[in-house]
Amino acid sequence: MYIKDLYAISPQKTHDLSFEQGDWQVLNQYAYTAIEPSYQDLIPNAQLRRMGKAVRMGIGVSLPLLARNPKPDGIIFGTANGGLEDCIKFLNQIVEYNEGTLTPTNFVQSTPNALAGQVALLSENQGYNMTHVNGSLAFESALLDAALYFDEHSPTEKSILLGAVEEISDYNYNIDYLGNRFKEELVPNNDLLNSRTNGSYCGEGSTQFILSNNPENSLARFSALKQSSTLSEEEITDFVQSFLAEQNLSPAGIDCLLLGKNGDVSTDLWYDKVQNSFPGTPVAFFKKAVGEYRTVSAFASYLAVRLLNRQAGYLIENGATENPRTILIYNHFDAVRHSLILIQK
Repeated sequence: MYIKDLYAISPQKTHDLSFEQGDWQVLNQYAYTAIEPSYQDLIPNAQLRRMGKAVRMGIGVSLPLLARNPKPDGIIFGTANGGLEDCIKFLNQIVEYNEGTLTPTNFVQSTPNALAGQVALLSENQGYNMTHVNGSLAFESALLDAALYFDEHSPTEKSILLGAVEEISDYNYNIDYLGNRFKEELVPNNDLLNSRTNGSYCGEGSTQFILSNNPENSLARFSALKQSSTLSEEEITDFVQSFLAEQNLSPAGIDCLLLGKNGDVSTDLWYDKVQNSFPGTPVAFFKKAVGEYRTVSAFASYLAVRLLNRQAGYLIENGATENPRTILIYNHFDAVRHSLILIQK
């Protein structure tokens, strides 16, 4: 699957490419909230007021991509929670109004597929439309769906708008905090990976790609994907090595590793094991830039494409590679759901 275009809204200034040019935002807060651009020229004010944050960020990414590219044949998104904040508002209204006259807006905005539906309506797209709500493997499931779509319609040229979105809501933040996923003390994101305590910091954002089965003028390509929910700590190295073997690659064939290390002392050791099996390979860590959330592998994919196109090279921590061609992303959530994404130039 060839990547023709991409765009992201994140806790870094990715919306105007300042982040890629070296503008690193030092974050010293419990929640890494997204830096949003002005939507005034994209979304009418009457619609903007009614949009939840997840939908707003998603539309703010989709519309610029759609403006720069032909109408895609399908829209596929992945999200763990969708517009959870509006969902809770709607449920509270049921109690508050005793199941009487309720505001429909919060209900419409709260469904996980609200973004895919809004994008289709705004762009008058009647093609394939799907939202995957597979927890921390939602983006990977969307990727798999896109690959199946292209296989099904080959050799006809097709394109897909693929992406992920996640918002920080009070509800899911509190649930994850009670689950010991977040730190109790504040550590600046510059020092996050040196922290020796449990938990990380919550993040959010929307990342989207225009994909095609036509390689012409592509920025990079999604070459392979593998995921698992059954690994033990002793199996992770073999999991990675078998994935490389399936792609006829060796550790020496990886130009850069992107690892989801997040400063959680209880789970970062998985990343250490993977990194140790790639001696001397340049590595970058993406969660200290945008925080931890369930579809953060979409942002990692965005960063991989930028690195393959010689942008954001300052993020590589142990030696740069002049002309990277192959990047391997490894991410897990709670050391339970693991994914590998191979992106090549």
